[in-house]
Amino acid sequence: MGRRKNRPRNRDSTENPGSKPGWGAGYQEIIKENKLYEEYYQGQKVVPVGEWDQFMATMREPLPATIRITGYKSHAEEILHCLKTKYFQELQDLEVDGQKIEAPQLLSWYPSELAWHINISRKMLRKSPVLEKFHQFLVSETESGNISRQEAVSMIPPLLLDIKAHHKILDMCAAPGSKTAQLIEMLHSDMNVAFPEGFVIANDVDNKRCYLLVHQSKRLHSPCIMVVNHDASNIPRLQMMDADGQRDILFYDRILCDVPCSGDATLRKNIDVWRKWTTSNSLQLHGLQQRIAIRGVEQLTVGGRMVYSTCSLNPIENEAVIAAILEKSEGTLELIDVSSELPGLKRMPGLTSWKVMTREGHWYAEWSEVPENKHTQIRPTMFPSKDPEKLKIMNLERCIRILPHHQNTGGFFVAVLEKKAPMPWNKREPKLRHKTAAVDTPTEGADEKLAVMDEAKKSDGEESSASKDGVCCPPPSKKMKLFGFKEDPFVFLSEDDPIFLPIQKFYQLDPSFPKLNVLTRTHEGKKRHLYMVSKELRNVLLHNSERMKVINTGIKVLSRNNDGEEFGCAFRLAQEGIYTINPYINGRIIKISVEDVMVLLTQENPFIGKLTSEPQKQAKKLNMGSIVLKYEPDPLNIEGPKCPIVLCGWRGKNSIRAFVARNERFHYLRMLGVEVFRDKKNPGEESDSVAANTEKNEEPMEEGELNVQREAEKLKEDFEILKESEEKCNEILGVAEEHVQHAKMESNDTKRMPESVDSCSRIERCDDTEVASSDANKSTVLT
Repeated sequence: MGRRKNRPRNRDSTENPGSKPGWGAGYQEIIKENKLYEEYYQGQKVVPVGEWDQFMATMREPLPATIRITGYKSHAEEILHCLKTKYFQELQDLEVDGQKIEAPQLLSWYPSELAWHINISRKMLRKSPVLEKFHQFLVSETESGNISRQEAVSMIPPLLLDIKAHHKILDMCAAPGSKTAQLIEMLHSDMNVAFPEGFVIANDVDNKRCYLLVHQSKRLHSPCIMVVNHDASNIPRLQMMDADGQRDILFYDRILCDVPCSGDATLRKNIDVWRKWTTSNSLQLHGLQQRIAIRGVEQLTVGGRMVYSTCSLNPIENEAVIAAILEKSEGTLELIDVSSELPGLKRMPGLTSWKVMTREGHWYAEWSEVPENKHTQIRPTMFPSKDPEKLKIMNLERCIRILPHHQNTGGFFVAVLEKKAPMPWNKREPKLRHKTAAVDTPTEGADEKLAVMDEAKKSDGEESSASKDGVCCPPPSKKMKLFGFKEDPFVFLSEDDPIFLPIQKFYQLDPSFPKLNVLTRTHEGKKRHLYMVSKELRNVLLHNSERMKVINTGIKVLSRNNDGEEFGCAFRLAQEGIYTINPYINGRIIKISVEDVMVLLTQENPFIGKLTSEPQKQAKKLNMGSIVLKYEPDPLNIEGPKCPIVLCGWRGKNSIRAFVARNERFHYLRMLGVEVFRDKKNPGEESDSVAANTEKNEEPMEEGELNVQREAEKLKEDFEILKESEEKCNEILGVAEEHVQHAKMESNDTKRMPESVDSCSRIERCDDTEVASSDANKSTVLT
């Protein structure tokens, strides 16, 4: 108390607003000025002559938001149609407080019109109901994985990788995951193929950021993604089993090397960089960036492509790193000319000459000028080659530098490398197995594989018993030190596992169903969830359990429901993996129409009688349990969705329920032309309530009115069922026993009423967080 009593107070902060800020004045506004920054980039001549003032003026402006519609989903065109015909049209000529709102702008260089600039401030979003609904739409679709918010220039590297469905891809520094999401989308360009031959291994050195990466990738529901936790500069070399049953080194077809950087091109969104930036940032990162890039090209297959990128404009982090790699490669790497790719994207060529500046502002044009006491800070690889022939062969002008003022974006640097031959330090002639054998020229990539086999054997030894049993678990600490959270093991099931028999019988799974690709996360006890991975990822998991720390992989396709055992199967279908497992399901399918989709998504437990006639017939043939609700586009219905919709559901005693999470439910409703938005009139406990109206411009009803109407419909339906039951009982028992049996019947009906209404209540107790039953209770929509 004494120290607090004697602590000096800054009264001027409240009494005199013009005085020096004190405790009550809040944070001081960051001044967007850095003289050293301006001196440095003017000296490097990064910005063309005559554009400097425009460049700095743009750097001081806020960065507009950019959204990207996920391109691999079949619903991408529907989302784009909804945006263009409804939300974008409402924003045309919109004024808020006398200020005209800038309409969203198309990124012309991004394929299929799937990326848009949105330059609307948060302050404006709160002032207009139209903007608020648009913002809610973006948030909801983002959580559903149908829209990603991503900086425009950040979308460039994955596009330049030229990804095909069969490519094995490594993302070396993946978190937070926006580029990884793009890679997954490109891998699933054909949604008719549930398991592409390729896969994505996303790595990050930060254990906590790996879980952010998992969250991003899980939104895309892919069985072809694995998240691992390693230092990118020393990421382990993995193995796979080839078709002949022989172990082979895994070389990647595509590698994204988005290295850690100073971020001095992100001043528009990270304004703290204005205050903290110095030249020492790039000098300290240059060595790490070089090591990560070299490790990447080592693991790249011959003929493969690696994209090196940073969100920095500094040549020490960019051209200097590329030049050092090219010089060490001795002609095995080549910079690719991508000037013809992404038409419409304005770019600057890479620099062929640059200088090095210290934190104190001293310039050095070549290594010989650096004093000895600076040799620990400045390295020879930071300077351009003085040999004009070497510079010409490197083709550094093929690098790409994006300047913010050219297209109202952030700054960025990209270089695309192609591997022509194995790296020189991996080359060695194979050992002679026989004295008479001649030494032939090794086949493509064979010398590199031989060179790294010793490394793999040292870290591998004999195949662990865990791998032989189909179990991939964290390796023992004596072989690899683990950091962060301890992960559950990855246990693959055998083809003859007894768990498959009731599942295969209940859902009539096709004989081609890949049982070997199914895994769980526990050794003992009942298996709670079943996940699926692609065949190639299974290969990687089984043969590298002692080399890598896997954070997450696989997509959940089935979840345990103990009450389901009495209906024939203890596992119900999971919505997040329905598009993966659906091609193999031949039973428990109900084909539904647009009207049925509307009923299932706007009511929690609709009675079977509320569906159209054909689904009613199909439902009556099925016993209680998990089902697939499938909508196929009708060519004659012009206004209906043009893409298939597959929902997980439950066939109850008298009702059918769709097991769809809240945001995904809203997504499908928007596809049907229903406007869905949160009702913020009653914040607090009603903050999740939703109002919706169709395109007929009907007024949305209040929350209380909707609840009353909903309960009235349920009671009316219950009354009709009870009335029919009463009439049948009277016919059987006869008029003589009418009064006696009537009393008994009333008692029985009172017990049966909640049973008919809450036929799925037992199921809800077993559902995991994926099934948003509580959210569905709060959702109210006007159809």
